[in-house]
Amino acid sequence: MTTLPPFIFATCQSGVENVLKREAARQYPFLRPAFSRRGFVTLKFADATQPLEGFRFEAVFARAWGFTLGRVEVGDQAEAARQVWKLIGEIPVRMVHVWPRDSAPPGQSDPDTPWPDEVEQIRSLISAAAPESVNLVAPDTTPRRGLRGQWVLDCIIVDPDEWWVGIHRLEGPETFYPGGRFPLCLPEHAVSRAYLKMEEALRWSQFPVPPNARWAELGSAPGGASQALLDRGYEVLGVDPAEMHPAVLKHPKFTHLRRRTTQAPRRAFRKIRWLAADINAAPNYTLDAVESLVTYPQINIRGMILTLKLPEWTLADRIPEYLERIRSWGYNVVRARHLWYNKQEICVAALMRPFKRKPVVVRQKARRKRPT
Repeated sequence: MTTLPPFIFATCQSGVENVLKREAARQYPFLRPAFSRRGFVTLKFADATQPLEGFRFEAVFARAWGFTLGRVEVGDQAEAARQVWKLIGEIPVRMVHVWPRDSAPPGQSDPDTPWPDEVEQIRSLISAAAPESVNLVAPDTTPRRGLRGQWVLDCIIVDPDEWWVGIHRLEGPETFYPGGRFPLCLPEHAVSRAYLKMEEALRWSQFPVPPNARWAELGSAPGGASQALLDRGYEVLGVDPAEMHPAVLKHPKFTHLRRRTTQAPRRAFRKIRWLAADINAAPNYTLDAVESLVTYPQINIRGMILTLKLPEWTLADRIPEYLERIRSWGYNVVRARHLWYNKQEICVAALMRPFKRKPVVVRQKARRKRPT
């Protein structure tokens, strides 16, 4: 068993550090804020509390997290790489992740911007400095089941002359990538960046969506997210009073219902099993629109990917309330994450497992009595 240090780190979008700290205080009262910089937060287990094997820091606004082993002051990078391994000690790590903190001004982060070449150079230096007994696996673009549960060496470049070193376990799909950042790039045919937001949500949620599944997307215009679904072979019903991009409209598996959700005929959703929503409105408006569909007697939605806008960051404190409301509709797997391609919003993935269709109610006409 690995002895876990009494500190954890979390990296996040620049500008949401205080939101993350409030979330941590609400869910983990035994954690206390420690060192932090823009895009990088550390927390300490208070008093005599010690992290136990299996501890999980489940925070919506943490893009990546792990246990903190300490920091390395960087002069000569080769020597710093050797210092990294001294902090790791006997921990059996299998992979090396290196990434910079998000230091952009709040609201100006661009997840499309590649990390500097120096990041890969540092990863190579640390990997080359590994003791002979360490069996490292090269970073992979496809999470492998055989590696789940293994430790990863984390090196966060807080500043050019300051690296923070930690460890995390390979578990969810995002944990296989440095900083929890999926390797995505916008296709040339995409009509908006919503394509990347949907693709990231699908990879993170790992929904068991069958081929040729039918989706409905609320707030679909101009069609970037719908394209991500169409490119996976799904059928999509786009619901939006605004115009869709012509490239989306001409797709044979796309249907546009040019109405608001509240005005859409419920019969249009009878064969829909998967629902996405990205409505430019406050969370309760989006949830009201979704609830009017998923609770309708003849509509059976198995899973949902919802974007909840947060016009004010103070609304982040109400996220537990929003998630509980979704659970009340019968969805027993409900998770939320501040995606790399989210801005002032979060993604919620909700699944009904096992899927239970509503019983069909057959109304029988009253039989007329024959005249005697």
